[in-house]
Amino acid sequence: MAVEVQAQPTKQRRARGTRARRDSRAGMTLVSPTFLVVLVMVILPVLWALVLSFQRIRLIQLRQLDLLGGEYTLRNYERLLSSSGFLEAARTTLIYSVFGTAGAIGLGLIAALLVRSSFRGRGLVRGAMLLPYIAPVVAVTFIWRVLLSPQLGFVNAVGTDMLGWNSPIPFLSQESGTISLFGLSLGVPTALLAVLAFEAWHSFPFAFLFILARLQAIPGDIEEAARVDGAVPTQIFRYIILPQLASVIALIAVLRFIFTFNAFDEIYLLTNGAAGTEVLATQIYSLLTARSDVGASAALAMFMAAALALLLLVYLKFFGEKDRMP
Repeated sequence: MAVEVQAQPTKQRRARGTRARRDSRAGMTLVSPTFLVVLVMVILPVLWALVLSFQRIRLIQLRQLDLLGGEYTLRNYERLLSSSGFLEAARTTLIYSVFGTAGAIGLGLIAALLVRSSFRGRGLVRGAMLLPYIAPVVAVTFIWRVLLSPQLGFVNAVGTDMLGWNSPIPFLSQESGTISLFGLSLGVPTALLAVLAFEAWHSFPFAFLFILARLQAIPGDIEEAARVDGAVPTQIFRYIILPQLASVIALIAVLRFIFTFNAFDEIYLLTNGAAGTEVLATQIYSLLTARSDVGASAALAMFMAAALALLLLVYLKFFGEKDRMP
């Protein structure tokens, strides 16, 4: 009897081990298609770009690239970090990413607060707010180019006819302009401000959807209790609504910063990267098309990837632990 009692737990352990191995194999089978897609579409291109970044190679020489016998060098990174054009593009990219992200979140927050309460036609208004994001970027950039045109633009027509502008403003081709404020003349980056305004307008529906979903999940009893206690709307927003939105806004900020940091279509279609709006993405395109310098463009792309990876690590450090807390 003692032998049979000892054999039974052993059989149970073996059965559990067999079931665990079977579940593990099933899980690997289910995950393998996704892993293959990520390997082919993400990992291998990144490794290929990393290899190219250490090569002095032109576009015409790409087919003759020798991975094993080729000469690897840090010259591309040295030229990159010492180039004034790179530093200027990096500064413009940072400004564009930070203020474009902030503008999109600010407009999204305002829009979400406006349509939070129930009113007639709210569904139609919510749907209309998504149009800037879902419309083809080629179409909306063309509309903006027409609106801001010095000759045909509606904005300049209103400015010269009603606002007293001395002459039309070339918003998308003027690198720097001046405005008079309290008797002082201040220089402003005209084209950069124009593309920032477009980025905020084009991207705010993304933030609007996230923020509105979180607003709908906030219990109404909390705000009602605060009103009963005498809290004014600004206090309710600051001490009740805003803390509830903090984690969502942080997530939106990281995602929108990544998207804006990599932005190419919007800037290229609006200004072609001219008039002080050249960012790192347009500089990569210029290195490939104008100079056919594959190594330098790959090095610049790896710099952008490293900067975004660092940002993601910072986000996971400060917000990832909060998200995992029960």
